[in-house]
Order: sequence, then structure tokens, then C-alpha cells
Amino acid sequence: MRKLNKKLFSILSIVMLLLLAACGGGNTTTESNSNTGEDGVLSAKFGVISYLTGAGAAYGEAITNGLKLAQQDINALGEVNIELVIEDSAGKADQALNAAQKIMSDDSITAIIGPTLSTEFFAVAPEVDLNGIPILGTSTTVDGIPEIGDYVFRNAVPESLAIPAAIEKAVERTGATKVAMIYGNDDALTKGGFEVMERTAKEMGLEITTIETYQEGQSDYNAQLTKIKNTNPDLILASALYNEGAVIMDQARKMGIEIPFVGGNGFNSPQAIEIAGDAANGLIVATPYFGESSDPKIVEFNEKYEKEFGKKPDQFAAQAYDALFIYADALKRAGSSDREAFRESLAETKDLEGILGKFSFDEVGDVIMDVTVLEIKDGKFIEFE
Repeated sequence: MRKLNKKLFSILSIVMLLLLAACGGGNTTTESNSNTGEDGVLSAKFGVISYLTGAGAAYGEAITNGLKLAQQDINALGEVNIELVIEDSAGKADQALNAAQKIMSDDSITAIIGPTLSTEFFAVAPEVDLNGIPILGTSTTVDGIPEIGDYVFRNAVPESLAIPAAIEKAVERTGATKVAMIYGNDDALTKGGFEVMERTAKEMGLEITTIETYQEGQSDYNAQLTKIKNTNPDLILASALYNEGAVIMDQARKMGIEIPFVGGNGFNSPQAIEIAGDAANGLIVATPYFGESSDPKIVEFNEKYEKEFGKKPDQFAAQAYDALFIYADALKRAGSSDREAFRESLAETKDLEGILGKFSFDEVGDVIMDVTVLEIKDGKFIEFE
């Protein structure tokens, strides 16, 4: 439900607009709200907060590239024109909040996309929501993101959907009864992923042999992996970002741990393969994006992305690409770049066809869509069978 102060604010705003319209007589127009040019094309500016520098910059680079490619394709259609205002968060909550405040100070910006990490998003979204600005997470998968407020949405598949699907498939194939867990205890994404893993394991009746933690930027996991190895699990459930996760897998294989890893969304990046090499084989993840799919939409997206940026896209690029099309669709249906009209239109998104499938938002602004379980085999992601 919308907060009382927002209701009062909306009512007062409507009253003031009516009074202004009355004072203006018959000359009043809605051009300032519709932001439609002489060519009849509706324009809007969207702010973007992305992780562009630092250890996890590959996430932000993929997201920003996906948005830029979508911007080109959307504007080329000629129905709406979108401008992106991009700010770097460096993966830090305080810097993300500074970027958000800079964007929010520009009254011509209709809505925001990002930040990249759930930790950043939890710092930014409450203030953005309080200011009545729509915000969409394309990579924020922790439980509770859309529940922050009425102006908060996401098109990223939550960990609560992806992780159970991956664990169930892994257990079905291997017959696993015992699992060990390892996660980063100083990041919202990895902590949230661990909570889903632990809950899923207990619901499935799996024995948890040990739970190990690490800190962001850690490079030596020998102590944690030794404990895991000594408990003789059938699977390792690892909630990690790709940079730490890849190193964990590499060190595990060197210690003779050959059992499969099941990871969360943070693991789902080609960077995991680049860093870990052959040690990445056996990683199991769930995702809405399968880059090797024969789906014509995926094939076309991959070709355009690789031509534009010289590399293959990942899940984060694909989700960002679809996110801007979700915004463009909401903008067209709203018929205005007004923030409130845009939010109402965005909330009504239903069965919008994207490259990753059909998108809808539920009553709290969370995405409704299917996932695919993948594994890394011979150095590439393939569909899990």
C-alpha cells in the first residue's frame, strides 16, 4: 500500500495542478508533461547507476553495454526517444547513493536503472522511493528488493527462484544427500543467496556438513576448503560473486575437491570461466539467459552485442537490454514522461515479450518469468540435462 504521506502529496499535487490550470485559462497545454517533440516522438531521460570501476566492474560493463545497445534499437524504431545519464558506483553503497542523489536532483529524469549490487540497491532505493521516482533493478536478486517501496521494481530473477531450481536439478542428477556451504558474509547478495541455499537444503532434507564464510577480496580459502573437504559432502553450495567464486573453485580443484559447485546469480558470468579456467567445470547455476540457445531472439541479440562491443554478452547484459525495453514500453503506454504516470504504467506491465521471454510484474513489482538451469562443461555454459 502506498504510504500516507505519498497519498497526501499526490492529492495536494493534483489540487495545485487544477488551480494552475484554472488560472492559466484556455492556453494551458500538457507539453511539459508529455515531453513530446515536434516530430511527435515522446522523449525521456533515465538515470543509470552502474558498477563501472573496481573488482566487479565486469558486471557493470555488461549492464551498461546492454542498456546502450537497447537504447540504439529503441530509438531507431522512432516511437520513443531515450537518453541515458550514466553514473559510476564503483560497487560501493555510499558512492551509489551519491550518484543517486545527483540523478534525483535532475527533475527532467523520469526513472532510474540500477545500482548493480543488492548492497548498493538497499542503500539507494529507499531514498529514491521516498522521492517518488521509479527505480528498476536489473541484477539485484536478494529477497526483499521490490518490497522496499511502491516505486521499486526489478526484472532480475530473484535468488529465491533461481537457487532452488539449480539445487533441485543437481540433487536429482547426483543423488546428493550432504552439502557444504560457503558464502561471503559482508555482501547483501552473497548473504541473501546463502539464506536461500540454507533454507532450500533444509526443505529438501539435505544434511549440511559445514557452513564456511569469507570476506570480500579474500584470496586464500585454504582453511575453509580444508574444512569442507574433511566433511566429505556431495555438493558445495557457494554464494559468491564471480571474482571470489572463481578463485574458490580453482583452489578447491587444486586440493582434490572434484564434486560439483552450485552457485547463485553472482557466479553466473563468463568471467568465472576466464578466471578459473578448467576449474570452473562442474559449476551449476540457474538463469533466465542461455547464451548458446538457438532461439532467434537470443541469436540476434548475441550477434548485435558482439559486433558492437567485441565480446559475447552474459545474463547481466541481456537483463539490462530487456529492462530498457520494459521502460520504453511503459513510457509509450503512459504517453508521458511524468514520473507518476510512468510508475503506474510500469506496474501494469504484463506478458511483454523480451529476448529472455515474457515479462510481467507481480503486485509488489517483482518479475514473473521462467529460469533455465545451466552447467559449465569443457569451458562453456551448456543446458543442464
